[in-house]
Amino acid sequence: MSEQDMYFPQPVQQPRRPARPATPAQGTNLAAVVSRIEEAIDLETTSIRTDVNFDIKASNARKSRYLYELNKAVKDVRSETLQANRDGIVRLRQKLVENEAALAAHLAAVTEVAGLLQEAIERSEGDGTYSSTNFRRSHAV
Repeated sequence: MSEQDMYFPQPVQQPRRPARPATPAQGTNLAAVVSRIEEAIDLETTSIRTDVNFDIKASNARKSRYLYELNKAVKDVRSETLQANRDGIVRLRQKLVENEAALAAHLAAVTEVAGLLQEAIERSEGDGTYSSTNFRRSHAV
């Protein structure tokens, strides 16, 4: 080691990571993620309409995980790859619209049942003297 190297060290070159080119594998990865999301959405939409024991919480966790994967898959994707997967993305969008409608109908039904249960409980509390509805009305005046 020379004296010059000792006092004026040369900066160490860090190895560069090669840039990730947009390869067909990225397009395949995007297609696979879109396909998995489609399957999950189809299952949820069908189950909401037919299975009273469907676990919406587990389905939401699955959709969140797939959304994370989708974000990773499209992060560095080139427009050509997106264009190549356009049909799948459009199909997924339509399935999401149908899923949203099924979820809205399910939520409306749950809200209606909850309202019916609340009314039944209030009616069964007796003659109505101590019902929460009457109590609110008398104090609102």
